[in-house]
Amino acid sequence: MSTITPAAARLPTSRHRADRLGDRVLVGLTLAASLGAVAVMGLLIYQLIDGASSSISTFGFGFLWHSTWNPATSPGVANANIFGAGTLIFGTVVTSAISLLIAVPLGVAIGVYLSLLAPGRVGAVIGPLVELLAAIPSVILGLWGILVLAPVMHSTIEPALHDVLGFIPIFGAPSASGLGVFTAGVVLAIMVLPIIASISRDLFLSVPSELKDGALALGATRWEMIRGVVLDSTRAGLAAATILGLSRALGEAIAVTQLMGAGSLVSRNLFTTGDSLASRLAEQVTNAQTSQQLAALFFCAVVLLGMELVVNLGAQLIVHRVERRQGLGH
Repeated sequence: MSTITPAAARLPTSRHRADRLGDRVLVGLTLAASLGAVAVMGLLIYQLIDGASSSISTFGFGFLWHSTWNPATSPGVANANIFGAGTLIFGTVVTSAISLLIAVPLGVAIGVYLSLLAPGRVGAVIGPLVELLAAIPSVILGLWGILVLAPVMHSTIEPALHDVLGFIPIFGAPSASGLGVFTAGVVLAIMVLPIIASISRDLFLSVPSELKDGALALGATRWEMIRGVVLDSTRAGLAAATILGLSRALGEAIAVTQLMGAGSLVSRNLFTTGDSLASRLAEQVTNAQTSQQLAALFFCAVVLLGMELVVNLGAQLIVHRVERRQGLGH
């Protein structure tokens, strides 16, 4: 006995006009949003370079390593209206490096604990608390640094580091108030920590459980499994998380302004005062005394933006290189 199947409904051979219009509108809106982002970035770069043009033509590349910053306009003043960003670049790089040296090991350790070691209830409590650090305004962290951290640095931490590691020039004589490059770097580490910790946790959770269970089944200890499977398979992501934290540290202005002490010299001692590019912009951009000083501040902004772009491009190169080594690149 043969069965008769009903004929399938005939599929439409063409899209309705409204559907085609909706597709075109969607493409147009997303294209406009993408071009708008590119246009904003291009306009920003143009405005910064245009504002810094007179300083660029006057000081050239020497602006990057000269340390004089003198906006004085009185007749007879030596080096009047001469500007250089050497001290500011040095302070920016050093405080960012200190923050990464502290935040990366702590952030990765927190990520390992929350994703692989913590009991469910404990992880559910600690994880949101760590991420909550990212929600604290930088001005509040700076105030905490002035009122709490700086006195502790002055009375305990800096003298202890000087007593133990004083033979190394970077751990020289403690500061008089606890304010300085090292204190600013520690507060920056607190600001960077939740970024690295949360990304690390998500990376470790993304590692297939089959790989982790397989390593344990073959006799690996938990530490060997973490080192050989989890950390090794997430190197590209950890590198990107580190660079993202560096980007956050490079651009911080308020907390650094509050804690570095506005020093004007390059010193090997981390406990002395200093300044950074973002901090100098926050301090002086609204009350520049001369047009040349304002142009120099724009030049500082161009340098800071260039550093951020280089850091982000470096992050992408690191990720692609690690992916190629692991055979994941396209």
